[in-house]
Amino acid sequence: MPIDRTGEDRPLLFVGWIDALPVPAALIRPMARGNFRLHASNAAFDRLSLSPAGVEAPIEMLRAIERASQYTDESQEFSCQLGEGPAARDLRGSIGPLPTESGDDGLFLLTLIDRTQEMMTERNLRRELVSDSLTGLPNRAGFEELVEQRSITDVGVADHAILLLDLARFSRINEHIGPMAGDELIITVARRLKSSLRSGDILARTGGDEFAISTRVVGGRADVREMARRIRGCFDHPFRIGELKVSVDCALGCAIQPAADTDVADQIRHAQIALKRAKQTDRIEIYEPEAAMLSDNRFGMETELRNAIEEDRLHLAFQPLIELASGRVAGFEALARWDTSSGHSVSPTEFIPIAEDSGLIVPLGQWAIGKAAAVLADWDKQNGGGIVDCYFSVNVSAIQLVRDDVAAVVRQALESHKIGGERLMIELTESAIIGDPDLALSVLSELKALDARVAMDDFGTGYSNLAYLQRLPIDVLKIDRSFVEHMVDDRDKVAIVRTIQSLAEVLGMRTTAEGVETADQARLLSALGCDFGQGFLFARPMDGKDALDYWRQSLVRPIF
Repeated sequence: MPIDRTGEDRPLLFVGWIDALPVPAALIRPMARGNFRLHASNAAFDRLSLSPAGVEAPIEMLRAIERASQYTDESQEFSCQLGEGPAARDLRGSIGPLPTESGDDGLFLLTLIDRTQEMMTERNLRRELVSDSLTGLPNRAGFEELVEQRSITDVGVADHAILLLDLARFSRINEHIGPMAGDELIITVARRLKSSLRSGDILARTGGDEFAISTRVVGGRADVREMARRIRGCFDHPFRIGELKVSVDCALGCAIQPAADTDVADQIRHAQIALKRAKQTDRIEIYEPEAAMLSDNRFGMETELRNAIEEDRLHLAFQPLIELASGRVAGFEALARWDTSSGHSVSPTEFIPIAEDSGLIVPLGQWAIGKAAAVLADWDKQNGGGIVDCYFSVNVSAIQLVRDDVAAVVRQALESHKIGGERLMIELTESAIIGDPDLALSVLSELKALDARVAMDDFGTGYSNLAYLQRLPIDVLKIDRSFVEHMVDDRDKVAIVRTIQSLAEVLGMRTTAEGVETADQARLLSALGCDFGQGFLFARPMDGKDALDYWRQSLVRPIF
C-alpha cells in the first residue's frame, strides 16, 4: 500500500513487506505528546484495535514513541497492557526510525509481541509461590510481602502487631482422624479465624499448623491482648469434621512493631520467640526484648557447644560412689563438664537443656560413653596393666534412648578400648524408662548382653509402674536427693527410703542414695540397708587424675 504524501513531494514507499512480519507491526509518524499517525499496518496489528491517532494507546507506548522521536539514533523498548479484565493483552514493544534509504526519514517502525500467555503463567506461578494451596490464604512469603507493603504505606500512621498462632496437638489429631480430615480441620480453622478479624487485618497460613495475623494497633498492648483473646475464642467450641467433633486449642505469641520500624523479618522473629514462650506457659505472650536476648544467648551457646563436641573440647569429672558397708570406692559417676573457648565454665544445668532442645544431647551422650571407656583403659595402663577395680556410671538421656542405638554405642566403646562391659553402668531416668517400657526393655536387654549394668536415676520422683519395673533388667535404683535431704529429721522421708530399699531387695536390685552431705545421713542410710552413697560428704566431682588417686587411697583407708 502506498503512503500518503504529507505536504512535500516525496517518492512513494511501497510497504507490502509489512504483512510478512510474524508479529503485529505498523509504520507510524510520531506527533506531539507521543500521539502518532498510522500509515501502514499488518493484519495482526489491526486486530489490536488501536486508533490511528493513538489517543487510546497505552501510556507506556506513547512515552516510548515520544522518546523515539527525540532520540532518533536508537530504538525504544517498552511493555504495556492493552484492554482491561479477562480480555486484557500483555504486550512488549519496540519502536525505531526506518533507514534513510526508505525515502522518508519521518517514519518509524512499531512492532509488538503478545506476552499474554507468558505473563499469565508467570502470575500463576507467582500466586502459587505466595499462596497456600489448601486454604487460599497467603503463605509465609506472601505474608511477609503483604506486611512489608503495608508497613511502607502506613509509615507514621499506626503501630502494627504480628500474632503467630500454633494449633495444639494437631499432629496427634491428624494421626487419629487422617490427613484428609486434618486438611478439612485446617480449612475450618482458617474460616473461623478470618471471621474474627477486623477489616484490613491480614491472615496467612505460615506452616502446617501455624497461622499468622497482621493488624493495626491503636491501643498498644491492651489492644493486642484483646485481639488475642478474641482469636482464642474461636477455639471455645469444637470443630465439626464430618461426624466428628474435634476440640482444638492454640498457643499465641505476639510482637508489636512501632510505626517507624519496617523490619518485618525481625518482627516475625520476635513473634516466634513469644510463641515459644506461650507453648510453655499456656498464656498469651507478648514479645519482650529480654527474652530475645536470652534466645540469642542460647543460640550462641548451642553453636559453641556443637563445636566443642566436634573438637573434643569437653571433659569428664568423676564423683565417687561409696559402698556404705565397707567404705571403699565402688565406682564413679562420669559427669560432662564444659569450659568455653574464653575459659568460662558453663554449668551442666545451663548446657544440658540446650543440648536436649537442639538434639546435641545425642552426640554428647555418645562422646561421654566413649570418653568414659577411654579413661578406664588409661587408668589400667597407669595401674601397671592391672585392671582398676571400679566402674564408671554414665548418664543417657531419654532423647538419646529414642533416637540413638545406645547398645551399639556402648559396644563400640568397649571394643575400641578393650574393657569389659561390667565396668560401665548406664544411668537412665525413671521417666525415660517408664515412658516407653517396651523400647526400654529392648535397649536394656541389649546392654545386659554386653555385661553392662543399668541404673534407674531419680527413682521415686515419677510415677513408676511396678509391673514394668519387675520386667526390666535394672541393677540399681538411685534414690533421689530430695528424699535424702533432711531425712534425719523427717520420719516421712525415712519411711520412703525404707520402702524403696525394701522394693529393691524384693526385685533383686541394689540402691544408691544421692545427695549425701552429712555423716548422720550416711549412717542412717547404711542402717536402712542402702548399698551405695554419693554426695559432697565423700567428695565433689574431680578430674581424672585426682579420681584415680582417690580410688587408690580408698584401698588403704576406707572413705567412710
